[in-house]
Formats: sequence, C-alpha cells, structure tokens
Amino acid sequence: MRTCSETELLAKAIDDADAIVVGAGSGLSTSAGKVYDGERFHSLFPDFEERYGFHDMYAGTFYRFPTQEERWAYMSRHIMANRYTPASRPVHRDLMSILEDREYFVVTTNVDHLFQRAGIDRKRLFYTQGDYGLFQCSRPCCQETWDNEDQIRRMAAEQSDCRIPSSLIPVCPKCGAPAMMNLRCDDRFAEDEGWHRAAERYENFLRTRRNQKVLYLELGVGYNTPAIIKYPFWQMTAANPKATYACVNLGDARYPTQIAKQSIGMARDIGDVISEVAQLC
Repeated sequence: MRTCSETELLAKAIDDADAIVVGAGSGLSTSAGKVYDGERFHSLFPDFEERYGFHDMYAGTFYRFPTQEERWAYMSRHIMANRYTPASRPVHRDLMSILEDREYFVVTTNVDHLFQRAGIDRKRLFYTQGDYGLFQCSRPCCQETWDNEDQIRRMAAEQSDCRIPSSLIPVCPKCGAPAMMNLRCDDRFAEDEGWHRAAERYENFLRTRRNQKVLYLELGVGYNTPAIIKYPFWQMTAANPKATYACVNLGDARYPTQIAKQSIGMARDIGDVISEVAQLC
C-alpha cells in the first residue's frame, strides 16, 4: 500500500477539518517574495546601505538615524516596498483559494497587507502586530490610527539624499506629537477599535470551535513572538484530540512529542507546499 506524502496528508487534513485556523508569520511573506536582505535589499536601498552601513531592511527599521527627515526617508521607502508594492509570488492568493468556502480564520503577526490584497474576508483576519499602512500618535494621546498611503507615497517620491522635506514629517492630528507606525514594538502600540473588533472575532472563533475537528495551520512562524501563534496552537491541539497541527516552515517545522500523533511538519518552501495542496483540495 502506498504511503501518503506529507502534502497529501495536509490536503486531507484541510478537507476533513470542520474549521481551519491559519497562523501566519514572516516566513509566509518571505515565500511570497518580501525578502528583507540580499539582492532585493541591495537594489532598493543602495544609498542607505552605503551611507549608514546596515545590510538588511530589518536592521534599517531599528537604526538610529540622526534626523527625522532621514528616518522617514528610509521608512517610507521600506513601507512602499513591503506594503504598497504587490508580492512577486501568488502565495497568499493560492492560500485563499484553498480557504474559500471553508470555515477559517487567519491570525498573523505580519504587517504587510498581503492577505487583504489576496481578497480575504476582513472579518476573518486578526493582524495582531499592526499594519504598515497606519500611523498612530507616538505618545500616544489616544488609541486611534489613520491611513498613511498618500503621505508615504509623497515621502518616497520627494526624498533626496536620504532625506524627506521637513514638511512631510508626520504628526498626530490631535495633539501635534510626532507620529509613528502602528507597529507593536513597545508599550506605545495603539490598539484601535478595528484591532479590538478583530481580536474579539478571533477569540469567538476559537471558543465556538474548540471541540470540533480543527486544523491549526502554522505558516512561517518563528520564535520572535511564539506566544502569539506557535505556543497557543500547540496547546489547543493538545487539549483537543480531534485537532491537527500542521507546520510549514523552511527553517524549522518541529512540534512537541506530546502532539506528534496529531501533527504534520514540513520543512519546505511555503509557496511550493500551498501550490501543491491547492491542486489536491
């Protein structure tokens, strides 16, 4: 008798599930082409690399630029590349083709809007760490956010010599304090009304399906913030004998021995796996 491949096992778990909870980390965006280093970084930021000496986009977000004009020149170009430019591979669209017409919810630590671009039902998405498309007050004076696309596009278009015009430095419209990206990097992160509604929908989805045949599908989640997706997925799988945990991660697809009989681990490129599964489902 032929043994099923891991891809076939995953496709079967998807077809058999009463509900699917997708947990998406940075590895999913990387598979879609949003690579933060290598040739993509060199081609987009040669001037910043030469002047400031960092060698990947992630390091640039933490670099202490001498002025706000320089910081926003970098950040606007970074956001244009990773929020307002489409992905080079259709990984998210392929994933949505699998999920459509099924009971699903997506929780993600990514801030790049790729699920929204792929046409996800926004009521089935919880973006826990913020969104590159939103500004917030840096104090913050309120738990509110606002759209940044027009201003980011102007910053990217009008910058020169690694600086933006001072008039484009974003400020809070309520109190005049400097604006910042709506990213969870410290205790100033603004959890606006939309964030709280999404969190409540996610909790309701988990609560109402906790005893069903649930597939917890983890895609590209590492160990920077394992308490948001990875550890809860392990715990919920262990608590439900009907559940299946599947991890697709090019770097690390391990799972605890306690849930080994309920688990599928695939140390492969996520885009390749999703494409293959889409053909089977």
